[in-house]
Amino acid sequence: MRTPRPSRRVVLAGTAAAAVPAVPAVPAVAAQARAAGGAVGSGYRWRNAVIGGTGFVTGVLFHPSVRGLAYARTDIGGAYRWDDRAARWTPLTDHLGWDDWNLLGVEALAVDPVHPDRLYLALGTYAQSWAGNGAVLRSEDRGATWTRTDLSVKLGANEDGRGAGERLLVDPRDSDTLWLGTRHDGLLKSTDRGATWAAVTGFPAQPNASGQGVVFLLAVGRTVYAGWGDGDGTSGTANLYRTSDGTTWEAVPGQPSGTAAKVPLRAAYDRHTRELYVTYGDAPGPNGQSNGSVHKLRTATGAWTDVTPVEPGGTTADNFAYGGVAVDARRAGTVVVSTNNRWADGDTVFRSTDGGRTWTSLKDTAVFDVSETPFLNWGGDQPKFGWWIQALALDPYDSKHVVYGTGATLYGTRDLKRWAPQIRGLEETSVRQLISPPVGEAHLISGLGDIGVTYHERLTASPSRGMATNPVFGTATGLAQAAAEPAYVVRTGWGDNGNGAHSHDGGQTWAPFEAQPDIAKNAPGPIATNTDGSVLLWSFVHWDGTKYAAHRSTDNGTTWSEVSSFPKGATPVADPADPTLFYAYDTDTGTLYASTDSGRSFTARAAGLPSGDSQFELVAAPGRSGDLWLSVKWNGLYRSTDGGASFAKIDSCWASYTLGFGKAADGADHPAIYFVGATETITAVHRSDDEAKTWVRINDDAHQWGWTGEVITGDPRVYGRVYVATNGRGIQYGEPV
Repeated sequence: MRTPRPSRRVVLAGTAAAAVPAVPAVPAVAAQARAAGGAVGSGYRWRNAVIGGTGFVTGVLFHPSVRGLAYARTDIGGAYRWDDRAARWTPLTDHLGWDDWNLLGVEALAVDPVHPDRLYLALGTYAQSWAGNGAVLRSEDRGATWTRTDLSVKLGANEDGRGAGERLLVDPRDSDTLWLGTRHDGLLKSTDRGATWAAVTGFPAQPNASGQGVVFLLAVGRTVYAGWGDGDGTSGTANLYRTSDGTTWEAVPGQPSGTAAKVPLRAAYDRHTRELYVTYGDAPGPNGQSNGSVHKLRTATGAWTDVTPVEPGGTTADNFAYGGVAVDARRAGTVVVSTNNRWADGDTVFRSTDGGRTWTSLKDTAVFDVSETPFLNWGGDQPKFGWWIQALALDPYDSKHVVYGTGATLYGTRDLKRWAPQIRGLEETSVRQLISPPVGEAHLISGLGDIGVTYHERLTASPSRGMATNPVFGTATGLAQAAAEPAYVVRTGWGDNGNGAHSHDGGQTWAPFEAQPDIAKNAPGPIATNTDGSVLLWSFVHWDGTKYAAHRSTDNGTTWSEVSSFPKGATPVADPADPTLFYAYDTDTGTLYASTDSGRSFTARAAGLPSGDSQFELVAAPGRSGDLWLSVKWNGLYRSTDGGASFAKIDSCWASYTLGFGKAADGADHPAIYFVGATETITAVHRSDDEAKTWVRINDDAHQWGWTGEVITGDPRVYGRVYVATNGRGIQYGEPV
């Protein structure tokens, strides 16, 4: 399934490469030892609300020397270690906090075959000018604790080419030496196990504006091979280099050229036959590819052979490239490769047992069991083999244990026929909206990037209904519940068969709006319903930021009328107690608008408030009329108790990014308040039981999850329980212990 419009996982265009700088040695910085998932900290226990994957798994690496040990990397959601006994993934980078949000994307990982407890991560989500520099984490205990080195270059784990091979490598001749391939700054080298880094001056390739640079590093015996992604594919232009002494690099002779071999994506070495397999595409992927190939190099003779399973590009309906490749450490000549960006016939994994002379498509006999993560039925269709298949691995201790990553999960098999998600513990959702209903079976309804809306009957299992249907959305843009009629829920989002829907059973089943404004298909923004569900107010914002006039419906979405006085692009907020009241905050002017006629018209109230940021957030305290709270990021937190006629600044915090409410503490007459913000120096998750007079931090240094500024809400039925949206680590929920 392709999301019709980008979520926060959107890839941004690359910037022009600068001259390759010498990278100064950066002192190592001690990292916090992270607690295990579900561990207790600051009086709270933190866990994921289970969905199962939902994001792009960009790399999987089995340890060559330890049975049952594997690692996975993601584009925006950190790294994980596989626990074979528990059959689940353990997150390794949750200790990265607010200021380090750009480090939640893992560009590459590396293990040391000689020292099995050593693990290295290259972190950095974006290589754009506005993003911070990358970092290298190194561990002596398989990721339980880390030491950090900050780099002076940027990495791009969520940019084009993020599904390419590992750009980080332990030198096969010396465990103290590491290599790191960058997108814009060439090849780096460390001789002290990643503590300091310097540019490799003898590497022959030079970066350009494509922003790929070194796309993989691989040890072939004692030789290091480097794939280069900035070539043009013409004859005589190299995109594969090697060094046998760690000093002198050369272009590999006889390497393939042409459009189908423009960008080398991944490589794997069969030590039995001494053959190197390389997959290629005409673009770095995961999107935008229309041609590709698979070639192998007999390293002893230098002879190249084209072993492409199916020649892509033959028809305009089925143009694609190749992505992952892995060899069987136990059986000579056994190799698997994946197609990528094959939308017409669908992607597959091919397997050969004769060195690539003949191939079998594993999709043709695949039987899927997605009962553990039902959203993979994609709204009622049969499970798909997957898309964006670039991460592909073959267990060195089990020839029939193959895993591959997709844009939504990680599939595994133990017999090459029966496949199921091997995803337990790995949660990568980008979360947009959260509702905790006051009654009913579910304590949580979520609006998500890429997989729409889900109804969580249980927090410890993936929602049994999967993603909401009728219609199916990609990314959700709005989710609202009638405060006095909680069975009534509405949602909006990107979809091909309608952009709005309503539910009369609390979000279990849905029906599309009978009609929708014309602009809804191209700019489905947030929606609100008044307290009794009799009025809908829908705002429209295109993903590029263009704002349009809001529309109103009083017949459950059958007809709509424009509300010209509503500030364009603002998020509508319904008063929780009075069905005639709506509010909206104009972030362009710093003005609060209110409606006293059920959303027909809006007039300005308080003005002169902070402006200029579309992510400022207005929320209303439940069960009370006119109790409004305005989070304006580093400008602080404001409160109005008169429906927005005036606001007072809260002096107990200096930054507020998102705020929500939950069940009041015993003896308190105001709901508990939860917010992501800062009362001192650290941006963290806090709770107040006294109307924001005082706060207690409720997460800890081991549970920070990078950026958490989208949405937060408490549970109206369970005191102390809070749900936190992350951008790549799913829904985190905490409970007092």
